[in-house]
Amino acid sequence: MRRVLLAALLLAVPVRSVRLQADQDRSVRLQPDVRVLKVRGDVSMIQTPGGNITVLAFPQGVTLVDSGPVEAADQVLAAIRTLSKQPIRYIINTSADPGHAGGNDKIGSVGIQITGGNVAGQVGTDGAEIIAHENVLDRMSAKNARPPVPARAWPQTTYHTDSIKLSTLYHGDGVQVFYAPAAHTDGDSIVYFRHNDVIATGDVFSTVTYPIIDVDRGGTINGVVDALNKILDIAFPEFRLEGGTLIVPGHGRICDSADVAYYRDLVTIIRDRVQDMVKKGATLEQVKAAKLTRDYDPRYGSPDAFVEAAYKSLSKGKK
Repeated sequence: MRRVLLAALLLAVPVRSVRLQADQDRSVRLQPDVRVLKVRGDVSMIQTPGGNITVLAFPQGVTLVDSGPVEAADQVLAAIRTLSKQPIRYIINTSADPGHAGGNDKIGSVGIQITGGNVAGQVGTDGAEIIAHENVLDRMSAKNARPPVPARAWPQTTYHTDSIKLSTLYHGDGVQVFYAPAAHTDGDSIVYFRHNDVIATGDVFSTVTYPIIDVDRGGTINGVVDALNKILDIAFPEFRLEGGTLIVPGHGRICDSADVAYYRDLVTIIRDRVQDMVKKGATLEQVKAAKLTRDYDPRYGSPDAFVEAAYKSLSKGKK
């Protein structure tokens, strides 16, 4: 009898609902479309319609990963002010997407850089410093950029190597920015806050959609798989991929390594299914008709754009 009652209780209150409730208990919803959620230590997450923003609040200022869509800039600024009254010093863009970098102009313009170092001391310079891979600058500054991006919203500091390290003194944490080539686009970055042990992934990882692969801007499904493996390589789980490093996806809830591993596996499985049909000479219509994603569709929704992007990226160079 006790077993029957216990089973009934477990069915009535799913374990996942408890976790979601815990997330809601430590979040603050400022506007219908913007919510602030504590991640760990000095790091918080702001959810916006365009994607997640990671906020590091430190005594001398604020470092952001992404700035959200331009339409939500005022709400995002208000959300940041609930976390810190210090100036916004740095914005690290994970890509050139308007949903993640659209707020660069408005949010960056109210910031103040820390410059001068040991030579001139900490001197305020108008506007936050925007940091990204050099391909992001190329995209934003292109004459045919749509929508057009004002010059003051472009990255002022770029990198072209596998990664760069940003100092704790100026950025509030030991920040390492990793390049994820040919993933969601050709300019994706993954940002690791070492002391807080938090990773911001941008759009190479999401908990609510299939991967968004922009083939026209250099994205590939193999690059997405490599980026997900890179996240797992950086992260330090506590036990069997659970706990440890916390991960802020481009869209969705806060995660750990287990969530990334699950997503990596499903992307790899679908990639292999599409690749097999490409090798057999199947057309895009035939691949879509085969419903290769049907076991994941109830969770991630329509797969059409993802399957088409996967097919195109896997078919490149094939006659």
